[in-house]
Amino acid sequence: MIAASQPQKILRSWFFLFVRWAAAALILGLLLHLLPVAPLRAALARVPLTRLIAVLLIYLVALTGGITKWHIVVNSAGAQLKFAASAQCYTSGLFGALFLPSIIGGDVARLAVGISHSPRPAAVITGNVADRFLDVAAQLTLVSIGLSLLPGSLPVSLQAPAKHVLIAGVLAAAVFLSAVLLLLRPLLRGRSLRFRRRIAQVRHAIRSVLRRPQRLLTGWLLGTSVQGTYILLTALLGVSCGLALPLRVWLFAWPLAKIAAVVPITQGGIGVREAALVVLLAPFGAPASQVLATGIVWEGIIITAGLLAGLTAFLLRRAACNSAHS
Repeated sequence: MIAASQPQKILRSWFFLFVRWAAAALILGLLLHLLPVAPLRAALARVPLTRLIAVLLIYLVALTGGITKWHIVVNSAGAQLKFAASAQCYTSGLFGALFLPSIIGGDVARLAVGISHSPRPAAVITGNVADRFLDVAAQLTLVSIGLSLLPGSLPVSLQAPAKHVLIAGVLAAAVFLSAVLLLLRPLLRGRSLRFRRRIAQVRHAIRSVLRRPQRLLTGWLLGTSVQGTYILLTALLGVSCGLALPLRVWLFAWPLAKIAAVVPITQGGIGVREAALVVLLAPFGAPASQVLATGIVWEGIIITAGLLAGLTAFLLRRAACNSAHS
């Protein structure tokens, strides 16, 4: 029975992968249909190959900052991972995000590798969740900086929605934390001893993280720096595409577009991120064709880096196996 259901699961996984890529192609196709093709082609042709290579190299360097952040936060929870193992986990997640839904799929791949390397799986899971919270905090920090720099130049049509988004984000976080505190005891009541032990391990990992606030601060600073580097690179590609926008506009729009791409509608948020950027930058007078061209080039950088991350994860795994056998 189990053997018979396994091919069905594989077939279902491939089906949903096809659907997500088809949804990404559909959204991009609609954007290409609605926007004039000639300006888009001209904007793409303006990007020199040397700049693409330079942006890719800087992007890869920034990824090492992301690996360092994840390594620090996960080990703060007691995962006891070596840096090479953390690098393998992180690069596996980047590669997995190309084939699994949104960043959630990347986290699944990252955790699968991390749990196999750590003597404390609960610490890996808790540390990864804490790392994601730091990513959200970094995104909100950059949006707040962008809003603080745009008090007079923010379009009237975006002033009220921007405030509503920030207020909604703070309220959602408060409601989530309150619900966890209120429902924790009722959810644990009547559970098995094995389940309680796992919860106790997670609780211990959470306390380990909270006992090291300086590491959380370091992780937040690293996350903000990495995300800020991505914004600078996107703005640089925008200039190459003929899109001259102040950096404060990118600080406001780019994190919001990335948050919108988290919804697992398409593969890795492809198409959703570009559509969100077109909508968010339109009130600032940004030509939609040049915004879309910037988004397409940036997706090329992400996909190329994801493939290189997969190769890196494979090489790290092979090196670990060779060292274990020697």
